[in-house]
Amino acid sequence: MTDRNLIEKAKQAVNNAYAPYSRFPIGAALECDDGSVFTGSKIENAALECTLCAERSALAAAVSAGHRSFKRIAIYAESGSYCFPCGTCRQVLWEFSPNIEVLCARVDGRYVSYPLTTLLPEPFSSQSMD
Repeated sequence: MTDRNLIEKAKQAVNNAYAPYSRFPIGAALECDDGSVFTGSKIENAALECTLCAERSALAAAVSAGHRSFKRIAIYAESGSYCFPCGTCRQVLWEFSPNIEVLCARVDGRYVSYPLTTLLPEPFSSQSMD
C-alpha cells in the first residue's frame, strides 16, 4: 500500500466522524505489519474529555481484531494545516509500535511523514516502571 492509498482511506474515514462540537472531523487509517488496514473516525462527546480521537479509534479496532504491531498511520483533516496526533494518541501508539511512521495530510493533498520517535522523544513505557 502506498502512502497515498493509506491517506485516501483516512480521508474516507472523515465521512464517519462525529464532530458536532468542534466541527473538525478527523479520519485515520492504521496499517498493520501484515498489511491489513483499520480505519477510525473522531467521535466527540458533550463531555469533551470523553472524545475518542480517530487515531485511537483505528487502533482500538485493530487491537480488538487481534493485531498488536503497526507499520504506519495516516491522519487526515479537511484543513489547510497538518493534523498531528495529540499527546495521548502518541503515547497509545507508542505502547504498540514505537517505530511507527506517522503521515499527516491536509486538504490540498500535501502530507508530511515523521517517525513516532521524533513526535514523542521521551515516552512513558514499561521500562519507566522498573
